[in-house]
Amino acid sequence: MPDKDPTTVAADAVLAGLSDIRDSLESLYKDLHQHPELGFQERRTAGHVAQALNEWGYEVTEGVGGTGVVGVLHNGDGPTVLVRADMDALPVREQTELPYASTATGTDADGVEHPVMHACGHDVHVTCLLGAARLMATETDAWRGTLVALFQPNEENGSGARAMVDDGLARRIPRPDVALGQHVLPAPAGTLLTRAGVMMAASDSLRVTFHGRGGHGSMPERALDPVVLAAMTVVRLQTVVARETAATTPAVVTVGAIHAGSGPNIIPDSAEIQLNIRSFDEETRSRVLAAVRRIVVGECAASGVEHEPEFETLSEFSVTENDTEATQRVAEAFAAYFGQDRARTTEPVPASEDFGELPAGLGCPSTYWGLGGTDPDSYRKAERAGTVDQDIPGNHSSRFAPVIQPTLDTGVRALVTASLAWLAPRPRGVEG
Repeated sequence: MPDKDPTTVAADAVLAGLSDIRDSLESLYKDLHQHPELGFQERRTAGHVAQALNEWGYEVTEGVGGTGVVGVLHNGDGPTVLVRADMDALPVREQTELPYASTATGTDADGVEHPVMHACGHDVHVTCLLGAARLMATETDAWRGTLVALFQPNEENGSGARAMVDDGLARRIPRPDVALGQHVLPAPAGTLLTRAGVMMAASDSLRVTFHGRGGHGSMPERALDPVVLAAMTVVRLQTVVARETAATTPAVVTVGAIHAGSGPNIIPDSAEIQLNIRSFDEETRSRVLAAVRRIVVGECAASGVEHEPEFETLSEFSVTENDTEATQRVAEAFAAYFGQDRARTTEPVPASEDFGELPAGLGCPSTYWGLGGTDPDSYRKAERAGTVDQDIPGNHSSRFAPVIQPTLDTGVRALVTASLAWLAPRPRGVEG
């Protein structure tokens, strides 16, 4: 039987203590789930993170980019690996009926109060990285180098990673040789999904305000109805993908919100739509954005508006693109440790991430993978019935609820194993 590879040997040593901290990690996860916080408001979460990292001997910097926390653990000469988890939650009312479901509320940047839940699994990410950070600090004989544990604010609005970079992240930490990240997804728990190249889509969210002329509902001829204008625009926007984008080119245009009026017999002065665009390359991204603007302006002209529409960018995410060499190294480490049946290759994911801002700002390669979080039996049942899309709640759903195990164990093991693909001692003459 061939000897285990160095990464697996080191992972076995570091992860030997996982069973000892499993209960505390599960309790931490439930606590984080019950206390979600909106972007740039993650003060409670950041406080827990900073306290834990300090206790385990990390050099801790708080308040990076607002509420971000970074812990650096030096352990001799060797590569530097940055591992990232995002901390923020979403303005969604939880409907999971879990005993640890969130009943929290939060106030957004516009001063509006919302129910808040971890509908995207960032509580999983924080828990897994803290678990990995604790185990790496405990078993330092198994690796050499520097581990940077980075906890990022405000991923959901696409500005948290950039805020940390703009706040001098590069001068606060050693330059990483690689940046790593993972995201829990509606895939069978216990599985890991890697991909070289494009992993996640670009995303652009816009608010468009249409200006009409208000009036009495019984006399529409005296008004210029922005509700009809907005409705016609929503319908026409569906043609951007259906009639202006090649069938072989993935793109999505979604109008997720319409706001107008205050009563059934009052034509308002204005109407607003909020829309989101997803694309996988810059050419498609530019073309779809231009088409959206053209259609909005054209519909306004057709309606005879007196004031031009207003466009506001709400968020922007670039394509998440994985470095080929870094991805191959992580995929091989996963296959060796977890087995080929659990370490799989995935197709590009149409959701979006701002993780890529970190390696771009720090000048290092990166790779980012998916972590299954759905009960495997439930997933297989839905898969056999062809009802995965209907029966398996996805990220941002009010019913999104990753199973605690084996999700947490797998997430901790994945972060440790991926980090050790660089930090595990190598035989003399073999690159680390």
